[in-house]
Amino acid sequence: MEWETLTSRRALLLGGASFAAWAYLPRFAGAADGRDPRLVVVILRGALDGLATVAPIGDPDYAGLHGSIALTTDGAHPATMLDSFFALHPAMPVFARMYKEKHAAVVHAVATSYRDRSHFDGQDVLESGFPGPGRVQSGWLNRALEALPPGQRVTNALAVGPTAPLVLRGAAPTVGWAPVALPQAGDDTAMRVLSLYNHRDPKLASALSQGLELDKAARIEDMKPQPRGNGPSAMRLVARGAAKLMAADTGPRIAALAFDGWDTHANEGGPIGRSAQLLSGLDSALAEFESGLADRWRDTVILVATEFGRTARINGTDGTDHGTGTVALLAGGAVNGGRIISDWPGLKLGNLYEGRDLAPTTDLRAIIKGVLRDHLGISEPVLAQTVFPESAKLKPMSGLVA
Repeated sequence: MEWETLTSRRALLLGGASFAAWAYLPRFAGAADGRDPRLVVVILRGALDGLATVAPIGDPDYAGLHGSIALTTDGAHPATMLDSFFALHPAMPVFARMYKEKHAAVVHAVATSYRDRSHFDGQDVLESGFPGPGRVQSGWLNRALEALPPGQRVTNALAVGPTAPLVLRGAAPTVGWAPVALPQAGDDTAMRVLSLYNHRDPKLASALSQGLELDKAARIEDMKPQPRGNGPSAMRLVARGAAKLMAADTGPRIAALAFDGWDTHANEGGPIGRSAQLLSGLDSALAEFESGLADRWRDTVILVATEFGRTARINGTDGTDHGTGTVALLAGGAVNGGRIISDWPGLKLGNLYEGRDLAPTTDLRAIIKGVLRDHLGISEPVLAQTVFPESAKLKPMSGLVA
């Protein structure tokens, strides 16, 4: 089937909500193998502490470096051993269950090609897919959508939050975002904007209407105002809304969500505390996708990534500073899970990157390439030339998708 011409995508900003964008493209229902895959990209902005999320309990240098925030397998809040070496933070029981069911996997000692520890530039590299910052105004996921195998396409995207994530933005006018400020469901301004788009863009109006209804339903269900910011409750509600949209036959197949707040310079906490609250929010978001997608879960891959890791040694305020190596998490019914994938570099001083960080041994782009190739059918030449330019020598990681 020939592709339809891709018209412009628009972003609608629902004020105060957590950040998300879900793209109404493409539709895979006619795939020859009967699959109708979904892909969710979750970006944790601020730099996730990979050593606190999936702790290398078996590394003799881990406990000394992470000090008061190091995880242990005993005590009141024990970490969950995933294998004989790595343990998962106790705030993530849903991910632990998925891992046991072989629907979740961890890739450790991961980083992008960026090494200079600036959040702004690190996020630019993570979301643009280029080897260095400041190169483009489009994201790798947007370019991947343009490269999908032929099939039916629906041409709108809906963004929730102050900006559409770069990962799903396009540079050319035909794939750009044109933000529209929009308050919460029930607001008169929201209704006026919806009325306007009913005349100008019926497809977008339909998508907007769904989003407003989901916002209203979530607030009624919880009998309280919708949470602001990026706390655990906000992560859960955004994931719930996205899952409901993606579960529909005519809903989006691709979603990108971004949550701030992972910059844990002080009082990071170990099994309990600030980090635990954030990880609990992420875990509940995964649970919402699993339950909300229902039968679609079996064809779903969720990729969780961050711009870089944090220092191996804690600082004087019981936190961690900007680092390098971290973890990438995979979850979903289509994930070949129950595995820790890592070429572990070790935490001895001589093995640390620049004497301070977990040394990266896996390029995040190889993970993403493997998912895009095996889950969405994008060819290796397109991945190397278009989706992740200048990456021809970096091969897709195999075996991530069941």
